[in-house]
Amino acid sequence: MFRNKNKKGFGFVMRKIALLLTVSLVVLLSACGGGGTSKDSIDVIKFADAGWDSIRVHNSIARVIVEEGYGYDTDETNGTSAATFQALEKGDVNVYMEVWTDNLKEIYEKALDKETILSLSTNFDDNSQGLYVPTYVIEGDEERGIEPIAPDLKTVEDLAKYADLFQDPEDSSKGRIIGGPSSWIVSEHLATKVETYGLDETFNYLAPGSDSAIVASLVGAYSKGEPWVGYYWSPTWVTAKYDLTLLEDNPYDEAVWNENKGTEFAPSDVVIAVNKDLATQAEDVVEFLKNYKTSNALTEDMLEYMEETEADADETAKWWMKENEDVWTEWVSDEVAEKVKTAIK
Repeated sequence: MFRNKNKKGFGFVMRKIALLLTVSLVVLLSACGGGGTSKDSIDVIKFADAGWDSIRVHNSIARVIVEEGYGYDTDETNGTSAATFQALEKGDVNVYMEVWTDNLKEIYEKALDKETILSLSTNFDDNSQGLYVPTYVIEGDEERGIEPIAPDLKTVEDLAKYADLFQDPEDSSKGRIIGGPSSWIVSEHLATKVETYGLDETFNYLAPGSDSAIVASLVGAYSKGEPWVGYYWSPTWVTAKYDLTLLEDNPYDEAVWNENKGTEFAPSDVVIAVNKDLATQAEDVVEFLKNYKTSNALTEDMLEYMEETEADADETAKWWMKENEDVWTEWVSDEVAEKVKTAIK
């Protein structure tokens, strides 16, 4: 009888081919699975957009440098300050260009203790925030023919004597204090402050739905030379453009602040923080962000340009970078700087 001497060899070859195909498939699936992102790699670096203009412009500056200088893709995640900070801790956001450490004090310090984030640098620390009035309320404005109507108004507590000047248009029996946007943590601080000073007896505290609502209220009053009191902060285009006076408050005391907000806001380092994993995912970007530093004045320049020209954050970032090449080129190597300069021409 005829025997196929190659039968055993053929089966062996087929089993070898099947094994190789299986191994190749596993390798291919491993490479494609998990979205291409791990603790040691990253495809897209996501920045937090917590809802105000200065963080958007700083995002745009950093994103141009990260994309053009280092070759990464970038994106932004929108949300409230608390929500985007939580996303930073989880790694759903990678970079937070403006963490106002005093406003987020508790969750910021807990995140540092848990080592879920890294604080890389101080973006700026010469900022201020609190309750402002137009300066003409206190000093008048001769050019506009406005007489001073509250020359002795100096402190937040002094407001108790002037409730009738800042009348609530919807409740003539009380004054109105415009607070921080309702979704911002600072709004809770201000509401507590108003109660601590007993201002709630003569004032209604209004927490608008957005920053733009505060600005609309202020600009409307300012254009008519009317009294206005409300929350704002610096650096912003608003504080750069309008002559405003920050009302004095009791000197900052941490224990008193924690108890009832009965002091001025603490000097707040506005820091750049990243998710802890970015240190291994994009070490070069982390090193760049460690060098990133601006100031109140530099940031207000951005924001004033943005408002006057109606430019968006990306356009403002490129304008600012061209105007301040000596500043941002110090943050990066000469090679990266040349790539970025070529890209923004």
